[in-house]
Amino acid sequence: MIIVTGATGKLGHGIVNNLLERIPAEKIGVSVRDTSKANDLKVCGVRVMQGDYKDANSLAHAFEGASQVLIVSSSTTEGDALIQHRTAIESAKLAGASRILYTSHIGAKPNSGFADHAATEAILKESGVAFTSLRNGFYASSAIWYLKEALETGELIAPQDGPVSWAAHADLAEIAAVALVNEGCLDGITPPLAPIESLNFENLAAIASEITGRSIKRITLSDEDFVKHMVAKGYPEQYAKLFLGLFIASRNGELESVDSTFEHLLGRKPISVRDLLVNELNKGVL
Repeated sequence: MIIVTGATGKLGHGIVNNLLERIPAEKIGVSVRDTSKANDLKVCGVRVMQGDYKDANSLAHAFEGASQVLIVSSSTTEGDALIQHRTAIESAKLAGASRILYTSHIGAKPNSGFADHAATEAILKESGVAFTSLRNGFYASSAIWYLKEALETGELIAPQDGPVSWAAHADLAEIAAVALVNEGCLDGITPPLAPIESLNFENLAAIASEITGRSIKRITLSDEDFVKHMVAKGYPEQYAKLFLGLFIASRNGELESVDSTFEHLLGRKPISVRDLLVNELNKGVL
């Protein structure tokens, strides 16, 4: 049985939906913190179990019978993401999973804003279990989030940045499902799973202006002033510093893909930021 964690989140839920198009529902299980939020999956015939990265006993139950476990990275900002990842990996191994998949990040490096991903990859290597670390591109939904505010204010305010290969959740979910049902197609640490096209915030502002006909001005702040700007808007300082990590990594060239694996696995052109922005505008969300 294939077990997917975090299946009530955007990525995890998308992975399960893609699996349902490829294999029978009875071969799919999910581990979620709140089972009531996964009723739609239960109706489809997916096995729904309660599991929490902070509770190894719950994971032992949720991972029972697993042949593969896909671990969606923790979204905690409390500093214990690595502990949670280790617990999930050890629980998958104890449950007898022969392969563990993990949603890592294109910028995974020690001493970076994505150091937890790099450290988790090290744990996977040490586990002795076959693994796939999906080096996912930066979520394009983050670009849309920034553009939403820019469309309201006419200003795209951010620190100095660099090119980012933005990846849509839907594309990343599809590739994860492909990796799960085709064992061996992505072993170990994968190449960057993101489009080759890269966009910086100047490019994003130009695209938004072109599509909407509204003037969007790119405003560049110092790192320190950006953190103050975010805190003044009501965000905790720790969140502001997490946001800052995107810009530091991008201007260091850590978030740009030069590999065609993403498009090859999809068998089509990836969903672009432009596509997502047009879709959001058509839905009336922006």
